[in-house]
Amino acid sequence: MTLTYEELADGIETIIPENGLKEKLALSEKEKRPLIIKFGMDPTAPDLHLGHAVGLKKLRQFQEAGHEIWLLVGDFTAQIGDPTGRNTTRPPLTREQSEANAKTYIDQMDKVIDTKKNVHIVFNGDWLNKMTLADIIKVLGKATLAQMLQRDDFAKRMAANIPISLHELIYPMLQGYDSVEMKSDIEFGGRDQLFNCLVGRELQIAHGQPGQVVISMPLLRGLDGEIKMSKSKGNYIGLTESADVMFGKTMSIPDSLLEEWIELTTDWTRAEKDEAINALKNQTTNPMDLKKKLAHNIAKQYHSEAEADAALQHFVETFSKKDFPADAPEIKIGADSVGLLAMVKACMPDKSNSEIRRLITQNAVSVNQQKKSDEKEVISLAEPLQVKVGKLGFFKVIA
Repeated sequence: MTLTYEELADGIETIIPENGLKEKLALSEKEKRPLIIKFGMDPTAPDLHLGHAVGLKKLRQFQEAGHEIWLLVGDFTAQIGDPTGRNTTRPPLTREQSEANAKTYIDQMDKVIDTKKNVHIVFNGDWLNKMTLADIIKVLGKATLAQMLQRDDFAKRMAANIPISLHELIYPMLQGYDSVEMKSDIEFGGRDQLFNCLVGRELQIAHGQPGQVVISMPLLRGLDGEIKMSKSKGNYIGLTESADVMFGKTMSIPDSLLEEWIELTTDWTRAEKDEAINALKNQTTNPMDLKKKLAHNIAKQYHSEAEADAALQHFVETFSKKDFPADAPEIKIGADSVGLLAMVKACMPDKSNSEIRRLITQNAVSVNQQKKSDEKEVISLAEPLQVKVGKLGFFKVIA
């Protein structure tokens, strides 16, 4: 498939250097070779959501244009622990844990890109494990301490008097050296990874290679409409969730997110996106109707049109009419009564107690259509209960 520069650049938030992508595409055409595009996978977090899919969709465009996607699993660097975007280091992983997580990651990526077409999977342990201490010191000599401390999270930790271990300063250099080994033309990274990606560009130049172009996509805000989508924050839609759950969660987003989600989560054409956004701005469409179209499109992308149609029908019949779904999961407590917090925990075991307390204080929990706000309240289970948590959680609770 032939895609223009404008099509490939559409939606990209950052391109460094500014004309770099245009120049790399021209080089590819001149040399009659595909570009090597580096995409680092985080083996510590194998569960993908719509926020991850923003970058994956752009990768798919490059794949469709004939370029090669090199998926880098940081099994070696995962053994060190990367602090990027955090005020503490991540827990280190073994090679076996990294490989298992990477397989889960790649299986989910298949929902967005064809991992069997123009896709290579590499582990940085394959070269970093072979390096001697002298080799590593030579790499470290390509940067200064002042350059490393420019990284935003390091600067914040220094200001807060939070210790920074020496091995953390090495991490960006090792991640950057991956680009030297891979001879990447382009590296995709999140906004919080730009520093590390640029280190890779500088190391390539220091090793006599053309510097890679660094590209980042916008961050997708989660269901709360405030912070970026994150599983740890509970404001996410997972790529493996059912069509019903995807549809229902999308319908829960605030109207203020509609334009952003139209841009970043749909597979609509540029003209279709512009038409929807203009209708929203001009108030010529009902936000609820537009949200239904958005939810249907998201469900269709990761499942099928038939499943998306069924999810729409389920939403209309259940949520729009305020009915309690007949197929709500049944939760057995094994006692004649239970505390409110414990009951909600039994319904939603993946949520922490603090998350459940927040839902209760926000009046997001109801039992038999009555709001409950006291986490210590003891609920009788003399008869089956209809429990609702948030806008989407429906449960039949029995003794």
